[in-house]
Amino acid sequence: MSSVPGTSEAQAAFAHTLFDEFVRAGLNDVVACPGSRSTPLVLAAAATNGIRLHVRLDERSAGFFAIGVSLGTGRPVAIVVTSGTAAAELHAAVVEADLSHVPLVVLTADRPPELRGVGAPQAIDQVKLYGSAVRRYEDPGVIRPGTDAMWRPLAARAVSAALGGEGSRGPVHVNLPFTEPLGGTPSPLPAGRSNGAPWRTTHRPTGVRPVLAAELGGRRVLVLAGHGVGDPASILALASTMGWPVLADPPSGLRSDHPNVVAAADALLRDASLLDRLAPEVVVALGGLPASKVVNEAVVRWAPLLIAVDEQGAPPDPWGIVSDVVRSAPASWAVAIAGEHLEAAPPGFLTSWTRAEGAAQRIFDEHMGSGELSEPSVARLLSRMLGDDVSLLVASSMPVRDLEWYGAKVEAPPRTFANRGANGIDGVVSTTLGIASGARAVGLLGDLAFLHDAGALADGLGEHGGTCVLVVVDNGGGGIFSFLPQRASLPGPVFERLFATPPRAKVESVALGYGAAAGTVESAAELDAAVRAGLASPGVTVVVAKVPDRAANVEAHAALGAAAIAAARAAVED
Repeated sequence: MSSVPGTSEAQAAFAHTLFDEFVRAGLNDVVACPGSRSTPLVLAAAATNGIRLHVRLDERSAGFFAIGVSLGTGRPVAIVVTSGTAAAELHAAVVEADLSHVPLVVLTADRPPELRGVGAPQAIDQVKLYGSAVRRYEDPGVIRPGTDAMWRPLAARAVSAALGGEGSRGPVHVNLPFTEPLGGTPSPLPAGRSNGAPWRTTHRPTGVRPVLAAELGGRRVLVLAGHGVGDPASILALASTMGWPVLADPPSGLRSDHPNVVAAADALLRDASLLDRLAPEVVVALGGLPASKVVNEAVVRWAPLLIAVDEQGAPPDPWGIVSDVVRSAPASWAVAIAGEHLEAAPPGFLTSWTRAEGAAQRIFDEHMGSGELSEPSVARLLSRMLGDDVSLLVASSMPVRDLEWYGAKVEAPPRTFANRGANGIDGVVSTTLGIASGARAVGLLGDLAFLHDAGALADGLGEHGGTCVLVVVDNGGGGIFSFLPQRASLPGPVFERLFATPPRAKVESVALGYGAAAGTVESAAELDAAVRAGLASPGVTVVVAKVPDRAANVEAHAALGAAAIAAARAAVED
């Protein structure tokens, strides 16, 4: 089929304009997968100054890699794929970006309308392919000569919407049909703003409505900090002044050794007497939900006045108990509240929390200080040894819970991330590699999560390098199911086959097959040495941590919890 004269050159110019405008808007990373129909896009991305291009083989993995790059850099990221199932492979990553508020600009090449629905190869229905998971959908149709006035505004709208200009941050889908020939020489690009500014700027709300003094002043206020909190300094300063305990989920960035920070809440709140003794009147929820089901259920039982502070203005509220929403960056809100000079909480409230916290942490140190590896001790060791110059990505299921339950409080905690939007194990290796691109990162994941995404190792860290250490907890299957009712209600063989699913492949062998450095450790000292060696070397290192079996893991968790509760109750009652 011949193209309209000039269309090939217009398509090329459009693609070059798209990425030039992206750079003006602060988008500097593009993840691309090989394909024919996307030729104008990948050629333009590779030729645009200011674009760092990452080429990945598998689209599903590439989507999560793009999430990792965005998490690591704090900036929007574009991803380019060809038409057909390549676009469908991105759906899981788009859903995660939606629920985690990660700004992605998804560029899917497409067949032109005349090749849709007639059996043409690599042609599927890509119109609004990702449904309501995207903040904005654009489809400008086939690019023709004379349409250049709309190119920069389209690119700017996409980045602006991804950054939350039309609501909350998240993914944007731009579907782009291209006609052959695909590799034309670009015609002259339309001019951008002479000062180099983007065509359109995202304006975030700047006003912060301070909650009334009557709601917070002199009352037992508990701060619940999840992911997306931002700079912790102002929040911890406010908590210190007001005498407020801070229950800090690891991805919040607040899991430091500050005296107001509570890290053992999951253990403490499993006890009915402590649950009553530590009850607040007001809970201020900053950012996302904590991973702990126990903590979330405690908030429901307390039925406090629940004030949610969320930059997107759409805080999670699965129980329908949020009574007040403040759309603000949590750090900005904390500064505004500090300026209100409110009356502090009753002093005994913080004292009870800190005594219970201190007792639980001493128990954890005592029980996990033998040098033997367990799932809790792996999480605690990593939280203690990694500083704020290393990022930590934690898989869903048991690793994220073990880090929340048993992670240590340190002066400078690592930047911690988790794909907790959809709470799946998909793409954990890819996301860690994206965070580590040009930087250093550690991933904590189970054997099943590793094998689910092991194909990402085929691309490794890519041409931009970096250092990535994947700590894989090998417990012979899906450990979290041993904590669920299925374990007790089903015969052992049925449970193992349908839920635990012990893998046949060996993690170390798979990693070596993809060219990664790999080894197995069986003690805390060996794990410490292997992680430090991996962080000192460029490339990907896989460290397999052999831990007791899943049944022993359940028993270990129960023993830790019981000992921590007994110590905390004694400390609070003194």
